Amino acid sequence: MIRQNIISAADALHRARKDRAPIAPVSTAFDIASAADAYAVASVNTRRHLDAGARVVGMKVGLTSKAVQQQLGVNQPDFGVLLDDMAYLNGDTIPAGRLMQPKVEAEVAFVMGRELNAARPSWGEFLCAVAYALPALEVVDSAIADWKITFADTVADNASCGVFVLGDQPVAIGGIELREVGMQLSKNGEIASVGTGAACLGHPLRAAYWLACTMAERGEKLAAGAIVLSGALGPMVPVSPGDLVHADLGALGSVSCKFEPKGQP
Repeated sequence: MIRQNIISAADALHRARKDRAPIAPVSTAFDIASAADAYAVASVNTRRHLDAGARVVGMKVGLTSKAVQQQLGVNQPDFGVLLDDMAYLNGDTIPAGRLMQPKVEAEVAFVMGRELNAARPSWGEFLCAVAYALPALEVVDSAIADWKITFADTVADNASCGVFVLGDQPVAIGGIELREVGMQLSKNGEIASVGTGAACLGHPLRAAYWLACTMAERGEKLAAGAIVLSGALGPMVPVSPGDLVHADLGALGSVSCKFEPKGQP
């Protein structure tokens, strides 16, 4: 049976996102201290979305930067669920009012070509299951006021996932050195963040493999066609209504989106 504090924390986060009104950290307000409790909170809200008709289309890996892990006092990444209504394509405009306090980061996305079963995959089995890579933007968006989060807060809030944007052209993973891919993200034509594939847990594929193994340990699968956002290649960039964001990931291609201005119908 789910404990009442987990249900209460999930309810508070759900209301915060529905009302676009950030709240105090649930870690302290509802005594959500362990990773297990935090993931349980996130699961309650995922089930709520599924019951309302949403579909899971993939997963995201967060906290892939060692510096951020040290800041939050953890030694591993976290993960969240990607739903179909979070997905946008290259060049799309993200509606005004969809997000509360968004920040953008450029990432490498992977698309699974076949299902990984519940057994812990080997590195070779994992690589055989990955169909291709795409440039991506993740728009992270915390329901916790002023981003004053602990590890438990971001996990409970579905790894602070807001929406994501995928590039157009898939690239075979064997034809590009993803660790050395350079990233340059611009906002309104000015460079705002730079990085490389190595910033993502040493290699974007290693981050995605961590996710595959973690899902297997939980008895869950990465389905064929599932999208995996592997983690940021550089610092997050705060964005506002009307901003245009463009990320160039070298040989992997580029991806962009615009945030709808306030008051636009």
